[in-house]
Amino acid sequence: MHHYLRTVGFHNLSSTKDLDAVLDAIIENPNREQTTQDAKGNEIVEMTKEYGHGFGIRLIGQYVGEDGFEIDHYYPYFTGNGVTTEEPIEVERHAGNESYAGICDDVKVGVSLIFYIQNGVEYMNEVFRNEKCMQKATVTLSGLSTDGHIIMPIAKQKKKVETPRQVQERRSILEAARDGDEEAMESLTLEDIDTYSMLSRRVLYEDVLSIVETSFMPYGIESDQYQVIGEILDYTMQPNKETLEELVILTLNCNDLIFDVCINQKDLLGEPAVGRRFKGTIWLQGKLNFFD
Repeated sequence: MHHYLRTVGFHNLSSTKDLDAVLDAIIENPNREQTTQDAKGNEIVEMTKEYGHGFGIRLIGQYVGEDGFEIDHYYPYFTGNGVTTEEPIEVERHAGNESYAGICDDVKVGVSLIFYIQNGVEYMNEVFRNEKCMQKATVTLSGLSTDGHIIMPIAKQKKKVETPRQVQERRSILEAARDGDEEAMESLTLEDIDTYSMLSRRVLYEDVLSIVETSFMPYGIESDQYQVIGEILDYTMQPNKETLEELVILTLNCNDLIFDVCINQKDLLGEPAVGRRFKGTIWLQGKLNFFD
């Protein structure tokens, strides 16, 4: 049973029999169905069942005989809003099944973002139609969380607002360091040393969460899971239409990376509010946006 089914409103699924009933209902009445072919010419079918705005379950498999459907794999999904990043994206196929991971280096975060691609069948169709489709593709990132806490905001000190020129200069340094520029890397290293020294002094008298406003760090051994602390910019409550479980949709700002996170209300400790922060682990997903 998929660990993240609870995030889209199936917190109380407890047996394989209950899961089979849910999957059979999706096969009988999906909201959307897409087909494609793999490199060997085998038909691949993607069925989507929506249980609310932007979230649901997807099945990947193929038809067997006249009425049968064989499931290769399934996964819960949650689609965020807007465009999260326009950085170049690389796509790699997972070894175990017909699914894909996306990788992009966003200088705002400082780590390579690895995410599970939600629209793998659409990606395969786009690549078949136009091999260069990824050159203009963007991505909408989103997260599913099974464990989260609401924490209070930090007391922010007034600081000098960076001008657009200063922001662009820093972005240029980060991009140069990513491309191997030794002078840029040395500049960033010195900046990190200064930051580390400041944190070492403050942590003696303050809690870490009162110093670190937001963070975005890899978590565990699975490459698409992260531990985040993000400022809540907006939030909504949505029920799963099937189970009536309440889900909390949070719009977060993590290191200037803005994306949405979905969590079951039963797994969230605290009361969300704009300005407060969310701390938790997420499974990072991404929807590829293609343009002609």
